[in-house]
Amino acid sequence: ELEQNLRTAPASALLVDILHKTILHPLCVKYPPSTKYRRCFLTELIKKHESTAAEPLDELYDTLADILNEEESTHCYKNYFLPTGESVTLSESVAIISGGTTGLVTWDAALHLAEWAIENSAVFSNRTVLELGSGIGFTGIAICKTCNPKAYIFSDYHPCVLKQLTENIRLNGFVLEPETTCIQMESQGQEAEATDYQKPKLIVAELDWGSVTEKQLLDLQPDVIVAADVVYDPEIILALIGMLQKLSTFRAGRKPPEVYIAFTIRNPDTYHLFQDELDKVGIGWQIIPAHSNGIFLYDVQPNVTILQLFI
Repeated sequence: ELEQNLRTAPASALLVDILHKTILHPLCVKYPPSTKYRRCFLTELIKKHESTAAEPLDELYDTLADILNEEESTHCYKNYFLPTGESVTLSESVAIISGGTTGLVTWDAALHLAEWAIENSAVFSNRTVLELGSGIGFTGIAICKTCNPKAYIFSDYHPCVLKQLTENIRLNGFVLEPETTCIQMESQGQEAEATDYQKPKLIVAELDWGSVTEKQLLDLQPDVIVAADVVYDPEIILALIGMLQKLSTFRAGRKPPEVYIAFTIRNPDTYHLFQDELDKVGIGWQIIPAHSNGIFLYDVQPNVTILQLFI
């Protein structure tokens, strides 16, 4: 489509428009994607321009020169636009594995789960949500900005992940109150003006599935539990199921929480092990039908699925 437009429209005007809606967009200028990503993108844009035999476009080359002079960083930003017009901005590691964990990047299942949540916001509206393995926070921040939860509990275990998670929550207009783990929405700037939802109570919790106590679970009292990309290793699967059993046992007479687990099926054996272990302990499950809305740009995989569990 772009190449067709370049043949029929003034190439320079179109490419300058693209440049200012991507690399030079105010959000990307303030929170830039990785140097490598921006360099590759601009190189391709320049190739498109050169193929039209149009006059050289100084702004393209000047922008590329600026990026080539930047030092590579171990961290970058990724920006996602929500249907509300707001954005989610995340600081991520540029490496898939960093600090001994894979939790410092956003995985496709987190995007898939957020899309489903936005399409099914009634599941979360005015309810307490516990997210297991929150990573750097994309799913939870998206839900808090679009689904009006009463409270949202982000949880993880790795200290580097918890630190990055807290920073990303702040980055998106939330403020960690001193001396507590409770985070409240800060009313400031355009972001606050664009929101008309009730400000949820947000909590960041260190949660070890293997050693979590009855008191910790009783204190959480979630109505809904979500998790993305936490089913990838047999040991983790057993710890996750053990904790779900505890939540079922220690719910103090309350209605059991709804549970939604999103994951990419990388190894069918691991996926079937998860289902078999659920069956063994009597936790029911069903596959949630694929959602229709594609909000975020990522390589949609046919093997990303969501299971609803009945604990």
